[in-house]
Amino acid sequence: MNKKVMVAMSGGVDSSVAAVLLRDQGYDICGATLKLFDNEDILTSCRTRTCCSLEDVEDARRVCHKLGIEHFVFNFKETFKDEVIQKFARSYESGSTPNPCIDCNRYIKFSKLIQRAMLMEKDYIATGHYAQIEFDNVSKRYLLKKAVDESKDQSYVLYVLTQHDLSRTLLPLGGMCKSEVRKIAEEKNLINARKPDSQDICFVQDGDYAGFLENKMGVESKKGSFIDTQGKPVGEHKGIIHYTVGQRKGLGIALGKPAYVIDKHKDTNTVTLGSEEELYKNRLTAVDINMIAIEKLTQTMSATVKTRYSQKETEALLYPVDDDRILVEFINKQRAITPGQHVVFYDGDIVIGGGTII
Repeated sequence: MNKKVMVAMSGGVDSSVAAVLLRDQGYDICGATLKLFDNEDILTSCRTRTCCSLEDVEDARRVCHKLGIEHFVFNFKETFKDEVIQKFARSYESGSTPNPCIDCNRYIKFSKLIQRAMLMEKDYIATGHYAQIEFDNVSKRYLLKKAVDESKDQSYVLYVLTQHDLSRTLLPLGGMCKSEVRKIAEEKNLINARKPDSQDICFVQDGDYAGFLENKMGVESKKGSFIDTQGKPVGEHKGIIHYTVGQRKGLGIALGKPAYVIDKHKDTNTVTLGSEEELYKNRLTAVDINMIAIEKLTQTMSATVKTRYSQKETEALLYPVDDDRILVEFINKQRAITPGQHVVFYDGDIVIGGGTII
């Protein structure tokens, strides 16, 4: 009997081609699109360069119809609101800069979808992410590895996957280049063959995070003091939710020299400004750890790490602090390490694990 696969269909070209590939490989597939919000819920009514809009649902339905497969739409709006949007708002309000796409992968796109697939007696889910999954016969663990096309690699945003998640997931695009995927979509005459990739956070229009937090989530944005690295007030800011570590533009202050956001402090409602040199740090602490290649870190380990999705890896030492806390010490200082973002550890092309920067 052919294995049954539920393909997460975002409406984009990647997930559509993933479905094509699995169908052609002989899997018994269906498509599933997640309804995470209504357009009016996020103060937008038009198609933007995000995912998960109502238009994306329709694109996914049309692709499934063309492929001759069933298409399901699952309403996860309440879970998405609680686990992703509310967490995003709380994190910004506390002075951190979160990555909600990683929380969405953790709590919605894999965990919840796998649960639903199992209830419907499917063997796997599949997504259009660019990464690879392998089972290691030596460690008896599932490994998450980088995509062949490193320019499109998405292993960073998948570090939160558990062994159970990985055992139930197929990633058909991990060994392909984006150009190959576009070519297949055009050959199959898919409606979204030339559709641009989603770029922004899906529930925030035009990247206006502060506006979304104030107008939709009711987060209060209190004015406060800009301070220098010695604690001296140097001006007034319009609320800490408007700033992130490393920011230079849009500060609304002239100090006679380039100034960057070095830190934010919720307790005192202050934003620290400094020079670019003061943005560089040689260590960070990460919590909420998820390890993939190993069960847990028990001794010092060398690794390469990324502290942002688009960042190049850099060499570091990992020190276990306790069961859910790791100290990362960089060989070379790193720029704009940001609380709320994620650090991911690599051994070559294998994801060791990762955590949230505090």
